[in-house]
Amino acid sequence: MSKVRLTIDGIAREVEAGQDLLSASLGLGVEVPHFCWHAALGSVGACRLCAVRIHDGPDDDEGRIEMACMTPVAEGQRVELADPEAAEMRARVIEWLMVNHPHDCAVCEEGGACHLQDMTVATGHHRRRFRFEKRTHRNQDLGPLLTHEMNRCIACYRCTRFYRGYAGGRDLDVFGAHDRAYFGRYEDGPLESPFAGNLAEVCPTGVFNDKGWSEHYARKWDMAATPAICTQCSVGCNLFAAERGGRVRRVQNRYHGAINGHFICDRGRFGALHVAEARLDHPRIGGAPADAETTRAAVQEALAKGAVGIGSPRASLETNAALRRLVGAERFFAGVGEAEARAVGRMAGWLAKGRGASLKQMEAADAVLVLGEDLTGTAPRAALALRQTARGAADALAAEKGVPAWLDNAARVAGEGRRPPVALVTPMTDALDDVATWALRRPPEEVAAFGQAVAAALRGEAAEEAAREVAEALKAAERPLVIAGFGTGRGDAVEAAGAVAEALGEHARLALFPPEANSLGLALAGAEGLEGAVAALEHGRAGTAVIAEVDLVERADPRLVERLFAAAETVIALDSAETRTTARADIVLPVADWSEAAGTLVNHEGRAQRSFAAVSGGRPAGWRVLAGLMAVRPGWDTLDAMLDALARDLPQLAPAKETAPGAAFRLPLGQVARAPWRMSGRTAQDLAGRVPEGTPPADDDAALAFSMEGAQGADAPPALRTSYGVPGWHSASAAPFLTDGPDGPMAGDDPGVSVLPGFTAPAPLAEHAPRGAGLAPLPLHEPFSGDELGRRAQRLAQRCPAPVIALHPDDAAEIGLADGQRVAVDGGEAVPLTLDPAVPKGHVAATAGRLLPRGGGHRAIVEAAE
Repeated sequence: MSKVRLTIDGIAREVEAGQDLLSASLGLGVEVPHFCWHAALGSVGACRLCAVRIHDGPDDDEGRIEMACMTPVAEGQRVELADPEAAEMRARVIEWLMVNHPHDCAVCEEGGACHLQDMTVATGHHRRRFRFEKRTHRNQDLGPLLTHEMNRCIACYRCTRFYRGYAGGRDLDVFGAHDRAYFGRYEDGPLESPFAGNLAEVCPTGVFNDKGWSEHYARKWDMAATPAICTQCSVGCNLFAAERGGRVRRVQNRYHGAINGHFICDRGRFGALHVAEARLDHPRIGGAPADAETTRAAVQEALAKGAVGIGSPRASLETNAALRRLVGAERFFAGVGEAEARAVGRMAGWLAKGRGASLKQMEAADAVLVLGEDLTGTAPRAALALRQTARGAADALAAEKGVPAWLDNAARVAGEGRRPPVALVTPMTDALDDVATWALRRPPEEVAAFGQAVAAALRGEAAEEAAREVAEALKAAERPLVIAGFGTGRGDAVEAAGAVAEALGEHARLALFPPEANSLGLALAGAEGLEGAVAALEHGRAGTAVIAEVDLVERADPRLVERLFAAAETVIALDSAETRTTARADIVLPVADWSEAAGTLVNHEGRAQRSFAAVSGGRPAGWRVLAGLMAVRPGWDTLDAMLDALARDLPQLAPAKETAPGAAFRLPLGQVARAPWRMSGRTAQDLAGRVPEGTPPADDDAALAFSMEGAQGADAPPALRTSYGVPGWHSASAAPFLTDGPDGPMAGDDPGVSVLPGFTAPAPLAEHAPRGAGLAPLPLHEPFSGDELGRRAQRLAQRCPAPVIALHPDDAAEIGLADGQRVAVDGGEAVPLTLDPAVPKGHVAATAGRLLPRGGGHRAIVEAAE
């Protein structure tokens, strides 16, 4: 894009054309007060706080007061932020807004982290002159995740603009007018969108807040924040995990320009808080508690019989590599079925060709084909990104006309009418159908065939009409995108997506979503499917199975899991919480959860990212426990040493060491502080070295300090950043200062490094219909329901719907089952049967993880429960 030159407060600047003045100023680090503007939502001019004086050029001596958010940048502009008249207007705007505000900072959860407080201080407002009765509102019960305090509202419209315009929700709106505007639902009840939790950060005051944090409250300045990676799907969103008193109190979005941007899903925000539920704190042998020495002796005896290691798609690279070293490369297998392991390996192979798309690139796509994947259930943040391809159409059309879309309502309307073509080819109704040009329903086994038909049409071969239409739309696009995954339990859609991308040419992008946070990392470690481990046990090549942080019942054919437990003389399970696998294991070893240990995860695009321990003094990391089981200690005393060993054993993953600075890294001020400098109890902190209570715990695995001493905020490298660190800006509204735009002060510094170059994919696994009696499984993925750990989060569990088993009425009649009758799949949990003609014939649709394993690959038996 072209550049324009302008002057801001006497300093010459150069910015990209097409921006509004507020966006450009913030990108330059110039602090312009604002409320209604948001980096991801744009401008509406509702608050009038960003008033500045603008001169059109050197000959314009008078200038005029304009709203920076509504004014496009122009060549030769002179902008005066400090102009007395503009400053006076900003001060009066704040005073107007505070007329009806309850002034309840002392009891408001947002106190100390409130954008309204920041702007009030910035404009100099300090005295209340209003002496009449304030406007008051009745608050609503919005469910278990969010609080609602409407009296704090300043009518910036951020909530409805995000919820309705950005996230596609429909049950939150604005009612009334003038000073009686009310933002809420038409009746009390939980907000339906799986992205509603973002309202707690989007809102610049305290109208919406995390309800769980509000009930177990700690002030922002009394919580220590740690950079972490979400483990609830394969997207790899960046988080701030805020800890107080040895417990994670709140999780917030951590800006990453290529991945989550300003928003995360509710599963990532609230599912991460499972850490206090159903913890494993003590070793067990045969179901009884055991001491460390007895447990170690029992483990050594079991390992002497020969062992297979079963790695995990949710465990870190380090834990999987340590297990691989413990049992040997030839005895290391994945805790998923062969179909899933091979499919994820193929994803890595396709992405290694350089076609992978980040979420930001997904948003910029101008034609999309989705093959089989229910993104809202399997990768919610990716579904939110796909919604933005449609939302951006108006902006693209307005850009052609040379004006921002918010200045041209006709462009907005026309843009909505020419949304980029999106083809959804899914087995059942999809939450993204409202943005789809083609919402095509195909049984799971026909999804890949449709993709191959699109590829054939692109090559000029004969194909069905719908495939030809989709192919024409993709061919005409400048930035076509093809999306697939393993959500249906089949891997052939991945091959079809690759075929479409190859037929389109080098400009096409692929977004391939494996099931879990480190599925790609496990595939890059060379782990074959669970069938190999079962074969080794059944043929006597090993007598013990060591299962690291994976619930096999959640992921694999139940008959295969039964064979493993029957064949193994001893099953050793390592995990942080009780699962169906630990409940059956002979020896159970507790290990750290995501909040207690550092580790590296590889997301859907092959980007390795580091997550750090948010809580000190917790249980040992899985890789440390495994190192302790080895006959000869490997010398892995620190994470850096473990990463060195990982690079030697698995050279493909060597770049993972570069995802974050090592523990020895120091800035001029020392380590990076987790705690803000305002933390209460500084006197106790000053006693370090003199009394035990005053000595912060050390972290051998990170250049992060469990104290307030050291570098703060933006001074830290991106992977170590513990806050946005903008002086005077204490809320999430400081995030725009981390813009990834060309003029951003921190441009191009998104954390993570690709580990895909040079990877050779396994041969594709021939798909075939499972033999035997029963129905083909169709896993149903719920956006509020994560894995076996995420479902333990107390508040998120209240938003998870009851598990479902659904059949086509014809299939139910053939089996002799009736609507509402209690049934079970493969002898599992019994639930009332739902008859749904949308379920493809010959299939049983059931909740993934709880009632159907995520990996598919078998025929399921549905029968009446006793």
